[in-house]
Amino acid sequence: MIAGADVDARTYLLPDIVTCGCTTAGILAAMALDPARPWLGAGTAIARAAGTACVLALLRWCYAQLRDYKGLGFGDVKLAAAVGAWLPLPDIPLCFAVATAAALMLVVLARLRGGNINSTMKLPFGAFLCPALWLVFYAGAVSG
Repeated sequence: MIAGADVDARTYLLPDIVTCGCTTAGILAAMALDPARPWLGAGTAIARAAGTACVLALLRWCYAQLRDYKGLGFGDVKLAAAVGAWLPLPDIPLCFAVATAAALMLVVLARLRGGNINSTMKLPFGAFLCPALWLVFYAGAVSG
């Protein structure tokens, strides 16, 4: 997640090796965390990954239709699959909320410092979603 956040912050791109690798690792972790029924764990992780990616792809498409501008890249959609693979279903919205709140705080701070903020400003969402995934996963591991 550190590599994904770093690369996205610098280039506005999320490398496939990070997004697909994280998704694959999440599916394998789901198998390892349920040794009695590893295939069920993998199937559930795959379903969550696909569902989360589809929701973000739909959001991407709707935004592009409304604004005639692509607000999210496919790297963000692929990273959403990783979020779905790693997190239990109830924690997925929390992860996106944490990432969105952090991004919004950065925009507000930039505006307070006199930055020129407009509707087409680029923001590397993956740079916020990567650490949010890590934080929500480990917060769940500690509390659960």
